[in-house]
Amino acid sequence: MASSPDVPSAGTTPENPGNGSPSETPNTAGTSTGGERRGRVRARRAAVMAVPATLVAAGLAVLTAQGALGVQFAISGMPFTVTATELNGTGFEQFGALDNMAEGSPNAGDTGGQVLVVTSAIKNATLTKLCQSVDLGGTNLLITAGSGSEKVTARDLTTDSTELSGDAAFDNIEIGNDASTLTKAGVKGPIGVFSQQADTVRIANLRQTNYATTAGVFKLPGLKLRFSSSGC
Repeated sequence: MASSPDVPSAGTTPENPGNGSPSETPNTAGTSTGGERRGRVRARRAAVMAVPATLVAAGLAVLTAQGALGVQFAISGMPFTVTATELNGTGFEQFGALDNMAEGSPNAGDTGGQVLVVTSAIKNATLTKLCQSVDLGGTNLLITAGSGSEKVTARDLTTDSTELSGDAAFDNIEIGNDASTLTKAGVKGPIGVFSQQADTVRIANLRQTNYATTAGVFKLPGLKLRFSSSGC
């Protein structure tokens, strides 16, 4: 972010530089607060560019984001947990992104209304024993599906996560792609952002902390929605 040039003090111009001395020390009065604010902004931008997000398998890759939007809607800023005993997918992509809350959201805290996430996109996915929960403060909204013979299925599935864990396996994985050149899931990230993609992905004992999920089609056989004292 470029800083605006300092505005000369009243009565001090290039033609009239105060006392006329070329070595006069510039007036820095009143710049402490502005400097501190600019420092915070620069620190936040540096974090967006450099904070690593750990992927599902140790040592696979580190993703960074630089102002990319993971989803095209304002997130609530309330994280939710997703678990599944197994996820299988074809057409897999992953890259860094920033999600934005609605202006004035009470959940923004000191984040500036932005959350650094890892966007995972899967063209076709199946999930076994899906569980999703969100902590509402004293109680949890709990959703379960796919516990019977039929599995949960999704097409054009994307999730924006801050944590993701499990036992993962990939076929024909490519690590280090520019996110704008991805082809496996039909989603293109922003240019210049580090990413990876694979023909297939399998994750056993999946656990995610998500801020957003989208899907073209999402089928949940055996869906149950209820309040619970515990989450997933």
